[in-house]
Amino acid sequence: MLSLTTLRFHMSAVDEFRSFNRFFTREIGLLDKHLLASDYTLAEGRVLYELANNGEQTAADLGRSLQMDKAHLSRIVARFEKRKLVRVRASSTHGRQRLIALTPAGQEVFSGLNRRSQLQIERILAPLNDNERGRLISSMRQIRSIIDTDQTPDKVTYRSPRPGDLGWVIHRQAVLYHEEYGLDWTYEALVAEILSKFVTTFEPAREAAWIAEYAGSIAGSIFLVQSDDSMVAQLRLLYVEPSARCLGIGRTLVAMCIDRARELGYHKIKLWTNDILISARRIYEAAGFQLVDEEKHHSFGQDLVGQTWVLDLRPGGAPDK
Repeated sequence: MLSLTTLRFHMSAVDEFRSFNRFFTREIGLLDKHLLASDYTLAEGRVLYELANNGEQTAADLGRSLQMDKAHLSRIVARFEKRKLVRVRASSTHGRQRLIALTPAGQEVFSGLNRRSQLQIERILAPLNDNERGRLISSMRQIRSIIDTDQTPDKVTYRSPRPGDLGWVIHRQAVLYHEEYGLDWTYEALVAEILSKFVTTFEPAREAAWIAEYAGSIAGSIFLVQSDDSMVAQLRLLYVEPSARCLGIGRTLVAMCIDRARELGYHKIKLWTNDILISARRIYEAAGFQLVDEEKHHSFGQDLVGQTWVLDLRPGGAPDK
């Protein structure tokens, strides 16, 4: 049984979802009787789109891709055939199957609707700046990746930081560590201090950073920095967004960090974490790091156990105790 708090959150999410649907359908004119001030309904426009982009196919294939009622689709195809927008023929391999394809007239109707749709979206996007457009498209990709479980998963990509990325990492680390572990806002100050120093003292020949992207958004990050000992690197600020976990991003980021440290000639790589970060600790241990020190401390509004992990990068090496 749902708790009162959970039920309230659920209803709030439902209300927000419905509100967005009302806004978006109004914004792009889906409430109009006909599509884009044409003689065609939205359903008819979708059928034209599928045939124009995927070629000749059966009614069953069309119905599956559009998730459209069989009788409704049959009536649309009959209207199109009467207007000579589609050609229907029997399959040469399966005589009972009827194959549907656009005629030149149908292609012309689709092209006109497609141009109108393009212009409509261009008008919506025109008042937005590059950052706003990027945020909008990224949000759309995230919505689709969360809801559409049948779509082909997006590929995770890794790149160097761009302007604005570090501020985002600070924000997301502060929010996630508060939500998941109860750390207060002093943790945000620590992350900001680490990244501020990373920027102001950055040495490309000794340090590096990676941003993971998934579904058009930042999905995680990691930083390789030089410690006080010139032969020891530090792995810092590994994090992965909840929506992108179970994709191997954390393991990949750590592996990239280790490989780069080896390339740069470091003898060891160390990191400091807290024992509550169980998933991260498992990644470090699987990568060969060994726990060399533990110490209780009170930080970020919590009683914690800090841990130092070390990986010796030299052949046959072992961490100092």
